[in-house]
Formats: sequence, C-alpha cells, structure tokens
Amino acid sequence: MATAVELAAMRQAIILSSLGLGTTSPNPPVGCVILDREGVTVGAGYHRRKGEAHAEVNALSAAGPAALGGTAVVTLEPCNHVGVTPACRQELIEAGVARVVISLIDPTSRGEGGAAVLTAHGIDVEPNVLPEETLTVLGPWLTATRRRRPYLTWAYALEGQDSHIGYEQLIAELRSRTDVILGEKTIEEGRPGGHAPQHFTLPGEPSDDLQRWLSACYATGSRTAIVTGGRHAGVLRDNLNCVDEVVVAVEKAPPQGGLAAVTADLAHAGFELIDIFPGDPGVRVRLRRQRPSSA
Repeated sequence: MATAVELAAMRQAIILSSLGLGTTSPNPPVGCVILDREGVTVGAGYHRRKGEAHAEVNALSAAGPAALGGTAVVTLEPCNHVGVTPACRQELIEAGVARVVISLIDPTSRGEGGAAVLTAHGIDVEPNVLPEETLTVLGPWLTATRRRRPYLTWAYALEGQDSHIGYEQLIAELRSRTDVILGEKTIEEGRPGGHAPQHFTLPGEPSDDLQRWLSACYATGSRTAIVTGGRHAGVLRDNLNCVDEVVVAVEKAPPQGGLAAVTADLAHAGFELIDIFPGDPGVRVRLRRQRPSSA
C-alpha cells in the first residue's frame, strides 16, 4: 500500500505530467518524482516530447546519487523497450532505486512490461496508485491508443450568441493541451512548433469521412484533436460516436430551452455533464462521453 508521502508525490507527478500536454505526442505525458530513503523529494521531472528524455530519466538526473535506495513515483509504468531513448525500467534499475510506485500500467508496454522486469530485479513495485486522478492527464492518450484515433473534442459557441469573444478565448484556453486543431479554414498545431517534427506532422484537409481523417491524424502523430466552430458541425453531429468531449461557450443567458436542448441531445448520445467553469465572458459547459468503469 502506498504511504501518505508517496500519495503526495504521485499527485505532484500528475501535475508535472500535465506540463507535457500538447507536445509529447505520439508519446504519453508522464511525470515522475524521486524520494530518497527518508521519503524526501530529491528529484522530479516530466516528459516534454518524443525523442527527448522520459520523465524517469529527468527525475533521476535531478536526484543524482540520492536516488540510491529510494523510491520512484511515476504516473505510467516505466517503458520496457529501447527506442529513441533508453528503456526507463533499466534506468531505474541502474540508479539503484528500491521501490517504484506506479499509477497506471502501460497498455503499449513490450514483453512482460516494465513492472515485471523491475520486480524480477528485486525492486518492490506498487501499481494502481491514484489511477482515477492520473486519468485526468493520461485519459485522452490512453483512449487514443485503445481506439487508434485521437481523443476528439468539439468546441463551439452556443447558437444565437451575438459575440464571439468568449468563444475565441475558449479556443485559446483549450489549444495548449491539444495536438491538432481543425478550425473553420485552418489545420494547425495546438502549440505551434511544440512537437518533435520528425515524429509529428499535420494531417491533410478532412472530407466528410471523419473516421478516416481521425485515422490520418493518429498515423501522423496526433493523440488529441479539437474541431472548432460551425463549419464541421453537420459532420460531427452525424458522427457523435467519434466525439469524446464537447465544450460549449455560453456568453449570456440563452433563449428559453436553448442550452437544455443542447445538453439533452448530447445526453441521449451518451455524454454527461462534467464541468461548468467561468469564462471571459460567460461560462464554459463541458460534457464528456461516459467512460466505462474499467477505462
């Protein structure tokens, strides 16, 4: 069982992992914290983008010799293969950590998985620590990996709103955590230049076949995507099974029944209200496709 210190470290690792949103794809956003033998934090790091050091390596580099006999707290199972960078499970073994606390097991792990290799080397492994909290960051990547298409968010302003200030602000808020944005006339990176160009390219212009376009996005490195505005609304409504989240900008009180009709339609399609937060002006209404309890 994870200790109170390890739980606090995992929450720190989750927060760190979010700093990689919008730049790590096709890799996952991961965070790691290193505790020494006494439970004191001596290193922390996150994965920035594919081709660069993983979260565990960055955290171990910060910890130095203090990692020996300590604990690595990481949001995703350490990788078990040598690719562009070394296998993280080997880095942890060589650093001499005594314990590894993991939130989520990596479904893409090679062979038996990094956790199994760590255990075989006599390292104490504690999995499934705060998984629901970690899903706030890793959930979209895991969904994309399972479905072989990006986690798709549809963002738009409530019909009939006469100002677009709030909507434009909404897109500015969302873009920093996504890989690709399909606008009214453009396709662009959420964070321009944020991804490693050798591992990420923008997809072409979509056709009415939304699933094919999403597959092209996945193949070119995107794991999250946002479609904005009304140009593609018809295609999205006809393919709501491809939409994972909907975020609506509401700048003023809508006509009677206006917002209720929107949320009712989405509820029938399997979406649930998960958040309402203030915007500038108005509010943002966020709905998400209901997630299976085993996700």
